[in-house]
Amino acid sequence: MALALYASLLDAMRGVRWPARGPVAAAPPGAHHSRMRGSSAEFAEYRPYRQGDDPRRIDWKLLARTDRAAIRLATERAVLPTTVVVDASASMAFPEESSGKWTLAKQLAVGLAAAAHASADPVGLIVVAGDGTHTLAPRTRSGTVADMMHVLERTAPAGSAPLAVAVRAAHAIARIAIVTDLLGDADALLAAARVHRARGGEVHLVHVVAVEELEPPRRVLLATDPEDERLERALTDANRTAYQASFAEWRSEQARAWTAAGAAYHMATTDVAADRVVRRVTDPRRGEAQSAAGIPHADSARSPEPAAGRSPRRGAP
Repeated sequence: MALALYASLLDAMRGVRWPARGPVAAAPPGAHHSRMRGSSAEFAEYRPYRQGDDPRRIDWKLLARTDRAAIRLATERAVLPTTVVVDASASMAFPEESSGKWTLAKQLAVGLAAAAHASADPVGLIVVAGDGTHTLAPRTRSGTVADMMHVLERTAPAGSAPLAVAVRAAHAIARIAIVTDLLGDADALLAAARVHRARGGEVHLVHVVAVEELEPPRRVLLATDPEDERLERALTDANRTAYQASFAEWRSEQARAWTAAGAAYHMATTDVAADRVVRRVTDPRRGEAQSAAGIPHADSARSPEPAAGRSPRRGAP
């Protein structure tokens, strides 16, 4: 059934590519505009000839017309190595009945990897789980996306492990996509993302939210943090509105903070098809509009403060 689910996703993703958000650093030839100027067929500009330049790069027609020697420069294209970092902590197994967040996270990871792979970019995977970190180095061979599926299917969300460590470890990777519910080391993760952006890297944050977190069932619930079962809060009709307002505020704060850090922030709810989210993430026009406006696509918002109760993960009537 899982393989059929991925097959349906990949079929819906046919033709989807993942362009870089801007010119990329020097790298082997690929599909993305590079910051480097060279001698490819894609003209960019002229530069006056300087001693030591290869005479074969002089534009002789321009020299004949203007009596000035100039080098014809062109936009080089380069690959953009990409790693998808996936949160497999216990909170990603919510709700218990369906593990909806984890199912969506797996699909998003595979969809993003497929889009990068279709652009001929090396793509890798880091799954951070309670039993350790599972890593596939970025590569371009044909079985790469299938290998990622197998790693994800062998992983069960459990425990608590910091994502920030994985992001810092991937500092040499040009583009990082993080799929998480942000209910772990959110502050440290944001700090690591800022450092990656400062080094010239590209960061995408896909915030996974269950519809049951947005609209808890209308009955008395005991919300328990699966990563620390000592944290429990009762969710009743009396405090439901306060919880929803607090959760919405937290999501908005996260969206603003990640966008201000230069990352592309996207919220993905479990009632939306994964291919739609992937198309949104990989569409550079949405990223540009988001950065210009300083807001995320989709409904923004916040995780409840401890006093108001955390988002319900384990409910008891």
